[in-house]
Amino acid sequence: MKNKIKNIIPVTVLILVLVLVWVIVSQLEIIPEFMLPSPQAVFFAFIKNFTTMLNHAVITLFETFVGLTISVILAFFLALLMDKFTIIQKAIQPLLIATQTIPTIVIAPIIILFFGYGILPKIVLVVICCFFPITIALFDGFINVEKDYLNLLKCMNANYMQILIHLKIPFAMPYFFSGLKISVTYAFISAVVSEWLGGTMGLGVYMTRVKSTYSFDKLFASIIFISVTSFVFIKVIDLIQKKVLNRLHIDKRG
Repeated sequence: MKNKIKNIIPVTVLILVLVLVWVIVSQLEIIPEFMLPSPQAVFFAFIKNFTTMLNHAVITLFETFVGLTISVILAFFLALLMDKFTIIQKAIQPLLIATQTIPTIVIAPIIILFFGYGILPKIVLVVICCFFPITIALFDGFINVEKDYLNLLKCMNANYMQILIHLKIPFAMPYFFSGLKISVTYAFISAVVSEWLGGTMGLGVYMTRVKSTYSFDKLFASIIFISVTSFVFIKVIDLIQKKVLNRLHIDKRG
């Protein structure tokens, strides 16, 4: 318990300092209020519009969850192919890297052009942005297994599926969760960006509407809402990771 409190203190102090600086800048009007609303204005906007943001967040969270689920399934499949067949790894890995060099804001309109303005293009964009970190993390886990354990299983005439189930997948779990936590932030941002460019519901749509009316207090409130939601997502994954690794008796550092 004491260690948890010690871990919380630094980030709490940093947040308080940042808020204090924000208050000072607002009070002294160093930056005009229409450009940088005060913390008080943002707080009241957050409270007042929380229900509206939550209604929009349901759509964004659905897109994020479905996109992440597909990304995990696709990542496992690709990582297995890359681990099993070297020629596939050499062919696929450059393409995976290429998918990450295209800015989200560029590829989103193309996806919307092909799939329309519904939920599908948002999910597709989330998958494109998220499956790469998970795939690479899993592949690294598969190829970095303890060689002594691998040789032992081979000496016992274990086939690839047995090696995968009893050694590679358990060993790759810390790598997988590291990639998943990176992907969670990508997923949420990707869903919001795709909603900016077209849609009827979602946090991205909400942010576009409040920006068009110059309600920057609501815009800042929605940014805080997104940040807090992403943080909660990562903490949930942390809890799942601890339970899974404890069940497998694996050190989280891999």
